[in-house]
Amino acid sequence: MTQTVLDFEIHPRLAETGLPGLLHPSRLLWTAAELADLTKRVTRELAEPLADVLRFDSDQRWWARLALTDGVELWLLSWLPGQHTQPHDHGGAAGSFTVLQGELAEEYRYPGGPIRSRSHVAGAGLGFGAGRAHQVVNRGDAPAASVHAYSPPLVPTREYASLADVPSEIPPLPVILGR
Repeated sequence: MTQTVLDFEIHPRLAETGLPGLLHPSRLLWTAAELADLTKRVTRELAEPLADVLRFDSDQRWWARLALTDGVELWLLSWLPGQHTQPHDHGGAAGSFTVLQGELAEEYRYPGGPIRSRSHVAGAGLGFGAGRAHQVVNRGDAPAASVHAYSPPLVPTREYASLADVPSEIPPLPVILGR
């Protein structure tokens, strides 16, 4: 299925910030490095406006889409202590996240590789390729928040019972017409 975004969408509270200038709406495919640069710049340059958007929900992880173009989607997520994702991949999309506040723990795995662990503190970010599966959790005592980006956008994630269940090969992205 083809899904096209006209121009771009942006969270109304961020329309008058520097975010539109960072989105490059004509770029249809972002690399992991470009996504990492985007999430790092957004957390560094837009911390105050992001704080106005940010919410915490004790019943579930909270999230808000910050922007969507034909080439990238950008999200803000919050994490109270103990909140986490299920183990998942990003369906063949490249991704990135940068911690805005607090600290997040991550277990991750590339197909056929070992399960590894990392800790990400405020300001720390990374970009990752299409084959990476991970689980993110706030193991700390304080709330955390992070900015995430994915390219191509609107690709569904695949969840796993555990990272040990990640297949030896992540299926490629479906052919997206018009890209």
